[in-house]
Amino acid sequence: KAGRQRMLSQRMAKAWLALVHQTETRLAQATLDKSMALFDRQLVELKAFAPTPEIRATYNTLETAWSDYKTTLVGNAPAKSGAGAVLKADANVLALAHQGTVQYEAVHGKPVGKLVNVAGRQRMLSQRMAKFGYALALQQDATTALGEIDKARAEFLAAMDLLHRAPEVTSRIRDELALADGQWLFFDLALQRVRTGSSEQAKPLSDLYVTSENLLSVMDRVTGYCAALSA
Repeated sequence: KAGRQRMLSQRMAKAWLALVHQTETRLAQATLDKSMALFDRQLVELKAFAPTPEIRATYNTLETAWSDYKTTLVGNAPAKSGAGAVLKADANVLALAHQGTVQYEAVHGKPVGKLVNVAGRQRMLSQRMAKFGYALALQQDATTALGEIDKARAEFLAAMDLLHRAPEVTSRIRDELALADGQWLFFDLALQRVRTGSSEQAKPLSDLYVTSENLLSVMDRVTGYCAALSA
């Protein structure tokens, strides 16, 4: 759940930017609404469960950052003029959600905790790449967006390699990782088409949304199976 908050911070921004583009609008609005509700619910649970004062302090700070982020998401109708504020607010929430995840991993103290963190971070990276793809298509700080896409892409591929080679991985997880590899190909193709600025942007932007959701779905299952290893 701590790791999922990282993903949700990026997924909400992705959905909001998709609405600016009027891409997959029904799906994007549903994604935004459900993700905000889930983030709220999990934040309450993570604060209540916090086993140390340090972790509790992180989630108190995250609560404040989340309040600011929520205001940028729902304060006004999605428009290019608000994109900068959304990207700034989601970065603050992501940083604190990541801090909380690392703190929980340290308390967990088992080798498989790192595996759960790595697999869970893949969910976030899939949404982060898509988010910056939409920011790029808006010409919202294009240099930064390109750099962040490249960085997240390299991190994603390195982590997939680590997961494939992890000795704790079961045959069931390997099967899911094989599915993730296939979904990655579709997602990466859509991302590259958005990067090249195709004259027919509507389809690449739609493909980017759908493939990012498909990749997320598989990596969410992988994360769940990795978490079950420590049960």
